[in-house]
Amino acid sequence: MDDLHCNRLTCRKLLVDKAVVTTCSHIFCVECANEIFATPSLICAACETALDQPDDVVIVIPVPFFEFTVKICSLHPTNDYKTSILSGLSPSIILEICSRAMSFWQYQIHQESSFQQAVLRNVNERNAQMQKQLENVVREANSELGLLNNKVAGLERDLEVERRKNREFVESTKDKDAEYQKIKVRVSGFLFLHDIYPQSLPQL
Repeated sequence: MDDLHCNRLTCRKLLVDKAVVTTCSHIFCVECANEIFATPSLICAACETALDQPDDVVIVIPVPFFEFTVKICSLHPTNDYKTSILSGLSPSIILEICSRAMSFWQYQIHQESSFQQAVLRNVNERNAQMQKQLENVVREANSELGLLNNKVAGLERDLEVERRKNREFVESTKDKDAEYQKIKVRVSGFLFLHDIYPQSLPQL
């Protein structure tokens, strides 16, 4: 990991030029530093450590209430700066500074890893929650579909009953129509004979 992000959780901006570094191994963008360190009591926004020593904050902006020397921290120092910054210091101090700087990076890497794990865990939890919601929706939909299928099956049974009744009615109508036709033929024959032999047949 070669990138640094503002350690303020509400910001998390990628730091590309200048930044504010604290002795508690946190780093902030200039915009957040304007808000965080604009009060007499300097408190780290990441871990709430009191920063009351002269070198607790290396900052790139003037702070009205900060009584100590304000230092500029560039993330891309010039070659001249690199040449002169540690010159004149003893090797043990240089190694100690390097060790502290590496510890800072190890801490930042650990923090970034923890943050990404938290993000991943949050995403997984949201996915699990959405999966449960989806399962509930599917279960409710299947239940509703089952009720509709039962209702359709009941309607189909009722329809079949009505069809059977209709067939029975049609058959009954056919039988009655056949009887009617027989009676009609007999009546027609009787009327025909009555017209021919009016005196010999009884009156209708």
